[in-house]
Amino acid sequence: MSTAFLIDEIFLGHVTPDGHPERVARLQALLALRDRARELGVTLVPARRMVTDEELLRVHTQEHVKNIAATAGRPPSMLDPDTFTSPESHTTARYAAGGVLDLVDRVMSGEYRNGFAAVRPPGHHAESHRAMGFCLFSNIAVAAAHAIERHGLERVLVVDWDVHHGNGTQEIFWEDSRVVFISLHQFPFYPGTGGVYETGAGAGLGCTVNIPLPGGCGDDEWLSMFDRVVVPVADQFRPQLVLLSAGFDAHRNDPLGGMRVTGPGFAAMANRVLDIAETHTGGRLVAVLEGGYDLAALSACVETVLRRMARQDRAGRDTPQPLSPGLSRLMVDLRAAHAARWKL
Repeated sequence: MSTAFLIDEIFLGHVTPDGHPERVARLQALLALRDRARELGVTLVPARRMVTDEELLRVHTQEHVKNIAATAGRPPSMLDPDTFTSPESHTTARYAAGGVLDLVDRVMSGEYRNGFAAVRPPGHHAESHRAMGFCLFSNIAVAAAHAIERHGLERVLVVDWDVHHGNGTQEIFWEDSRVVFISLHQFPFYPGTGGVYETGAGAGLGCTVNIPLPGGCGDDEWLSMFDRVVVPVADQFRPQLVLLSAGFDAHRNDPLGGMRVTGPGFAAMANRVLDIAETHTGGRLVAVLEGGYDLAALSACVETVLRRMARQDRAGRDTPQPLSPGLSRLMVDLRAAHAARWKL
């Protein structure tokens, strides 16, 4: 079984205003990786289908689906101060979510061991009832719900390492114990959510795990939280599928973020997510592109993650990172917030 790399020129169809960070050039930078697929050890997969209304309505309201559909073929419009549509945005967003579902199906069937979906527009800020933060539909949430409904899974893990909190994913699964959502992000920062004591409600109490990191954190801080929170929670949850919201705007060169993560740092985080998948799911992992706005860093980091997923440049389990100075208070709060469900 190989690693699938889903990438397609159809994702160029979503056009944002001049100067917008989430621009066509992001995908163009990644399209250059197609010519090196053999070297990277991945199999290219095109976008084969659009998401259906039924699949979207598992996580989005009917009104929201209709509102995005109403933008089809219309002049560019602004949905909020950060989020825009162009005439082809609706179709592009449907192919983005549909492509991720297709990849989930192919990984679940065993056709591929794992896969990376380089889609746009991104998705993790889109809530059940509204678009926001550059996002129209929540690709990762649609994928998690699809894995549950179509494949009968009972435990899906979503790890989100984008520099911005995945508020949409959190909102959609806030009361759902079948999905554990773990987000590492800069805090306080856009969109303002993601505090340590935001842990879910009802049956989902404790299934939202927020790791709010202060600006300026680098590889050591991010990896120490992976080793002390992400991996232990995953080991106790025992997921049947791992989904990764792979944003790369925590990179030290990113113009929007305020973090100092390097390429090797993302490689080490990818190793840990892959180890979780190997341990609990037989390797079943689907990564979905979110943010990342420095084009050189984005391309280099996606290549790094693809190489890890294809079992290149991996030398076994990484040595756990000691707790970084300055994060001991955060660990105290995390243990208090999750004492009822997780042992940290």
